Amino acid sequence: MNRSAVLHIPMSQYAYGTDEEHIVLRLRAGRGDLTECILHYGDRACRLTPVLFTEQKMAVVAQTEEFDYWETTLEHPYKRLCYYFTLSDGREEVLYYGERFTDHTVDDRSEYYQLPFNHRADIVAPPEWAQDTIIYNIFPDSFATEYRYLCGRGEEKEWGGIPTRGKLGGTIRGICENVEYLKNLGVNAIYINPIFVAGEYHKYDLLDYFHIDPCFGTDDDFHRLIDVFHANGLKVIIDGVFNHCGWYFFAFDDVVKKGEQSAYRDWFYGLTYPVVRPEDPEEYPGYECFGYERMMPKLNLANPETAEYFCKVGRYWVEKFHIDGWRLDVASEINDGFWRKFRESVKSVDPNAILIGEVWESAAHWLDGTMFDSTMNYDFRKHCRRFFGEQTADAREFDSRMTDMRMRYRKQTVYAQLNLLDSHDVSRFRSLCRDEESFRLAVIFQMTFPGMPSVFYGDEVGLTGILEEEYRQPMPWDTLDESSPLFLLYQKAITLRKKEAVLRRGEYRTLLAEPGSRVYGYERYLEKEDGSIESIRIFLNMEEENVPLPEELLGGEILWQEGLKEGQLAAKGFALIRARD
Repeated sequence: MNRSAVLHIPMSQYAYGTDEEHIVLRLRAGRGDLTECILHYGDRACRLTPVLFTEQKMAVVAQTEEFDYWETTLEHPYKRLCYYFTLSDGREEVLYYGERFTDHTVDDRSEYYQLPFNHRADIVAPPEWAQDTIIYNIFPDSFATEYRYLCGRGEEKEWGGIPTRGKLGGTIRGICENVEYLKNLGVNAIYINPIFVAGEYHKYDLLDYFHIDPCFGTDDDFHRLIDVFHANGLKVIIDGVFNHCGWYFFAFDDVVKKGEQSAYRDWFYGLTYPVVRPEDPEEYPGYECFGYERMMPKLNLANPETAEYFCKVGRYWVEKFHIDGWRLDVASEINDGFWRKFRESVKSVDPNAILIGEVWESAAHWLDGTMFDSTMNYDFRKHCRRFFGEQTADAREFDSRMTDMRMRYRKQTVYAQLNLLDSHDVSRFRSLCRDEESFRLAVIFQMTFPGMPSVFYGDEVGLTGILEEEYRQPMPWDTLDESSPLFLLYQKAITLRKKEAVLRRGEYRTLLAEPGSRVYGYERYLEKEDGSIESIRIFLNMEEENVPLPEELLGGEILWQEGLKEGQLAAKGFALIRARD
């Protein structure tokens, strides 16, 4: 037995409640190493000694190249659990608890693994609507000035004597007047990059957190947008930039003017006096910034006054404008204590407001239910880039990476992750793919994977771009074709996802992922109220030639296919099949 591969972490993604009546237990082992894994669980408050244990067999629910993940779900379990595992590889059988392998049980229940209490307050519970959401990400300066039109030129306006700049002329009104376009595409939520008063066109150098930037419009314009979008069934998520502010933000401006005498000196990090902005953009500032960007000083959100100010910002836009959530910029560089306060503050106004952190790395630390509901899933993009874009990963490696990504989180978190192929910070995914067919397969995968798919504006019409100037290019309203094959693919994939609950809420299982192959097959399945299983199987062929699919996997109703004929899937083809019960 490969004991070094065995892992269980209590009170983590390996042991958690999905609600008060269900508890998921996982154990990791070497791939193909164990033949059986049995959970033994009991009431840790049992009045008898030794504790009475109940057995429940576990099953392999996912595999990576190195590991098997064994899992079981307890229904109506004890509120307080102690538990251990029996592991067998066909040659030896051992008990596993307390991070140790042994051949016997003990009377002291404290030596076993513990889930002290499946407490309601500790259950990770993102807003339920997240599972049914398809997001359209709008970079406001680049999207629209008015109905199906972007002027392509920016204006410079003033806010309290400080200039604010646009670049391409996008406005809040422009977003609002194109709600029918978004409805026709099929999305049911938008995430808008920063819209508050700021200096540059991107609006990440904030000057005023309580008003819309004049280049984009007015607060009343935003009120109208919320009303119109909500009336049309679309939710609105906005960008919260709280890691840093702009040079002329009132508190930092006061520090620049008054130095150590400023009442706001504790609002910022690493100040050296006098606080002077370097003339050379390449020179390191004498104060902490976002990166080393001299115009974006870093905020000290561990300071209670600063924290309360930005918690007030969080409440304000939810309470006064009824936004449906926040995307939180540079979230991993802000202290945990602030995020816990911010969550409590926002959720006190609207418990169903979603909080999405910008975290580029593994995000489990922020997804324990005390900070964020979701994060921008850049790992999703990285793995898709290797398989669909660069084509440097085969199906086994791709599946392994995706499985590892799913298994590092609780299930309810996986279904709330914001799965993106690109954003305002990275190259367009279409530009990373060798051809449109590969990009189409990536879109099919995105729309059939657990989590919230996020479409960056213009992806649906094939916008490209490697550099910032390119991937933030104008929305091409004048040449936009809603009958183009790519737009129709997005439209159909989104419609199918919205129609089929199994694609939004179903479990995930790998069907085909062989080493050396670029044919990937997986299944979304869901137990219905009558106990039957509903299942949709998806097959993607990234090979340059036709490939036969296993006959036993093809039975059922073909929901959608391109290139499936007589059991053969054409090069760059795909198929979605509703499996027979």
